Amino acid sequence: MERTSALPPNRSISLPSTLHPTSLCVEAELNKLRAWETRSCSSSETLTAETVQTGLVGLSEVYRCAEELVYSSLTQNGKALENALDHSLKLLDTCGVVRETQQKLKEQALCLQSSFRRRGTESRFEDEISSYLRLRKKLKKEASKCIRSLKGSERKFTVVVSFKDYHLAMVVKVLRDVNVKTSRVLRFLLMFLSSPGTTNKKRRGGCSLIRKLRPTEKGEKIANEVGSVDGALLCVLHGTEEMTMANRKLESLVISLDSIEAGLDVLFRRLIRYRVSILNVLTR
Repeated sequence: MERTSALPPNRSISLPSTLHPTSLCVEAELNKLRAWETRSCSSSETLTAETVQTGLVGLSEVYRCAEELVYSSLTQNGKALENALDHSLKLLDTCGVVRETQQKLKEQALCLQSSFRRRGTESRFEDEISSYLRLRKKLKKEASKCIRSLKGSERKFTVVVSFKDYHLAMVVKVLRDVNVKTSRVLRFLLMFLSSPGTTNKKRRGGCSLIRKLRPTEKGEKIANEVGSVDGALLCVLHGTEEMTMANRKLESLVISLDSIEAGLDVLFRRLIRYRVSILNVLTR
């Protein structure tokens, strides 16, 4: 008992119950996202569309509460609101880039599906498949740049600001955490959209999220909807797989991208409303 009592007390990551209910609401939703991120990082499964969709839904709920928090708790500090406004603009721009990436991939997948249905000549299929794979290569590069930018922004989000008012300090911390989790969810989504279809042995280590997007052995297929299409198309080009199977995987990818698109649209609207709420408070 003496040894146990000598240990330092455990610190709760939850906000004190004396804070505004909206602060607690945001923190509760953030805790759900933290649990989602932990499960996604520790799982041996490949990052799938369903996992990404869950993160988008959770993040939208975070912003639903954060919008109320802005109206209820930050009227006394314009600087904190201005910082939140600046960060929200960057995240909104990034969300727009992610939506554009998703739409380009979906459009090319639909174009390839249409080509398969027309049952054209083999050369025609080769042209369409090559076009799809070229777009994938381009989107991977764009996604990589965007991921690096998000990582840089996260370091700025986590800068500690000192406030004499404990309540205000904790509220600002919550909004800072909202920024970080938004960046993380967008990074997950970009990693999903740029999932490789083959092993890249030159890049080892790094974030566990990226490692899970790679197969463990050369030539192993990936369960991820994006990567599995790449593998199927390459097999079609080499004559080791029929177009029927590739088309099924394309259909699965399009369905997944439709669901992600719906989630991104909701998140985009939530981000806009969040910015509007900040502007409304600043201009009172």
